[in-house]
Amino acid sequence: MGDWGFLEKLLDQVQQHSTVVGKIWLTVLFIFRILILGLAGESVWGDEQSDFLCNTAQPGCTNVCYDQAFPISHIRYWVLQFLFVSTPTLIYLAHVIHLSRREERLRQKEEELRAMPHKDPCVERTLASIERQMAKISVAEDGRMRIRGALMGTYVVSVICKSVLEAGFLYGQWRLYGWTMAPLYVCHRLPCPHSVDCYVSRPTEKTIFIIFMQVVGFISLLLNLLELVHLLYRYLTRRLKAQQGQNAALAQGTSPEPYANQVFYLPMGKEPSSEPCPVYSGLSSSEQNWANLTTEERLAASRPPPFVDPYPESSQKYPSSHASKKQYL
Repeated sequence: MGDWGFLEKLLDQVQQHSTVVGKIWLTVLFIFRILILGLAGESVWGDEQSDFLCNTAQPGCTNVCYDQAFPISHIRYWVLQFLFVSTPTLIYLAHVIHLSRREERLRQKEEELRAMPHKDPCVERTLASIERQMAKISVAEDGRMRIRGALMGTYVVSVICKSVLEAGFLYGQWRLYGWTMAPLYVCHRLPCPHSVDCYVSRPTEKTIFIIFMQVVGFISLLLNLLELVHLLYRYLTRRLKAQQGQNAALAQGTSPEPYANQVFYLPMGKEPSSEPCPVYSGLSSSEQNWANLTTEERLAASRPPPFVDPYPESSQKYPSSHASKKQYL
């Protein structure tokens, strides 16, 4: 077997950024699959082709019968399974590293901007934008990335891909080899002239190893499904707590966040309810008085003349009844 140290180091970095179920899955992958396959795989399957004997002297018949019995070696099949199943986890690790480096660059840029002696509005807007970007990258005090936001989506997709790949490889192994290793294999293939009986070495030991690897595969698949349930539970719990916090804040007449979702309505009408405020023209008090007087005179001149009686003397021609009484007394 090859050296698994490089893959082990990469997956070990993922462990500190995973959930509890994810850490258990990585432990199962390391100890019960990679370690046991590396220690016992070669000793069990090392004589797989050399001790595959067939009762024929036909040249090439044994090789074609072995190829028909084992299209791919169990060891190589399991190695491919481990690599494919670990790939989504490595993609998640790449996302974690990307966010970690981005957070470091944003923090460094923020320190540089805050160290500037003079801050213009553009710098303040840039600092606010950096703070919003850093708020999306949730980092714990110990440097561990919290699984939230886009990182949560990547983690969920990686777990789903691991589950699909795990189930696919388990089904493929069952279709290729079944659950046991038969000691006798009957071959019908050219250039063999007739049916050839071939014998497998140590079939019982290999059967035990096959069953063990299948059981560990099912345990890994179960852990992946359990982790999906765990992530869904965490998501729903977080949403429920946020909703309860908003309801409590609304009940108290406050908002959980400053100025969040607050709308101020101002009364608007077709016509103003009161006269508009006078516009300050920048003149002194005396100048303003003269300007007001001039405006009043202009308005008075523009108004129509008051009503004038066309016969002002008509009332004087005829004396009143009281005056006439005095005249004739």
